[in-house]
Amino acid sequence: MDHNLAQDYCLGLSLLYSELVLTRSVLMSNGSENKLVVAISSRALFNLDESHRVYESEGLTAYQAYQIEHENEILEPGEAFGIVERLLQLNDYLDNARVEVILLSRNSADTGLRVFNSIEHYGLSISRAAFSGGESPYRYVSAFHCDLFLSTNAEDVRRALDNGVAAATLLPRSKKSASLTNRELRFAFDGDAVIFSDEAEQVFKRDGLEAFTASEVAAANTPLSGGPFKDFLKALNALQCELSDDDPPIRIALVTARSAPTHKRVIQTLRNWNIRIDESLFLGGLDKGEFLAAYGADVFFDDQPGHCVSASEHVSTGHVPHGIANKVSD
Repeated sequence: MDHNLAQDYCLGLSLLYSELVLTRSVLMSNGSENKLVVAISSRALFNLDESHRVYESEGLTAYQAYQIEHENEILEPGEAFGIVERLLQLNDYLDNARVEVILLSRNSADTGLRVFNSIEHYGLSISRAAFSGGESPYRYVSAFHCDLFLSTNAEDVRRALDNGVAAATLLPRSKKSASLTNRELRFAFDGDAVIFSDEAEQVFKRDGLEAFTASEVAAANTPLSGGPFKDFLKALNALQCELSDDDPPIRIALVTARSAPTHKRVIQTLRNWNIRIDESLFLGGLDKGEFLAAYGADVFFDDQPGHCVSASEHVSTGHVPHGIANKVSD
């Protein structure tokens, strides 16, 4: 992209995002204005498998006793630990701390002390938290004005999505990849039913590939409606524009099963939204896993359960239970 064009693009996006921030700030005064706010569950941040086994096999009282007994033992990092660590490191590149991570946990504050001890041990700048005492903490996602919620609990994720917050269920990687050499925090997104609505995917599911292609070609210049991750992507892109053009610490990729000629509507939609994507992979139905590994994704978001399982063999993957692919049959 031409340097002057990129500057004009970022200026335009900053103005649009400032309007969004101004609108949000009228409604809130909790200190999260003009921030990218990510909520994370304790089981996504740390490996709590052993204590969870105690809970399932021996019950709540035994679980509480176990957590208190082991509260000074540091927990091992969980699936989202690296993502959270890199998100918080983005503040090192900014004049003001623009990224905040909030802990949401089904623990009580008493049993959650082990989690905060581990947060302190690893030097993570997390100060806000909600301990919901066994109930779902999803209702605090909106109260904290979060842009994204990551959890290992699929029901909590569904409820957050139903309340208009981008959310995903993190799947455990079936094999741990080697440490990435790139410094950037690399996000990868599927398109339909994640960034975009599932309107096109509904045509594909109902009428097949040929009808889907014909429909998308006919609507090539009509922007798609936004999906559950549109606002998060927009906020992430605005943050990206505040960072150095020389060596930006955020990189964004679209990884979609679409191919030509259905790619045109995607490109036109992103232009209409004034969102820039660093890399776009139109795979025409090829398995996404190896491409995500080649890209070096820190996390990939997809609505299709099968695609998520395949991708999780290579990278951290968040299932977005939204759209026609996740409808439960009666």
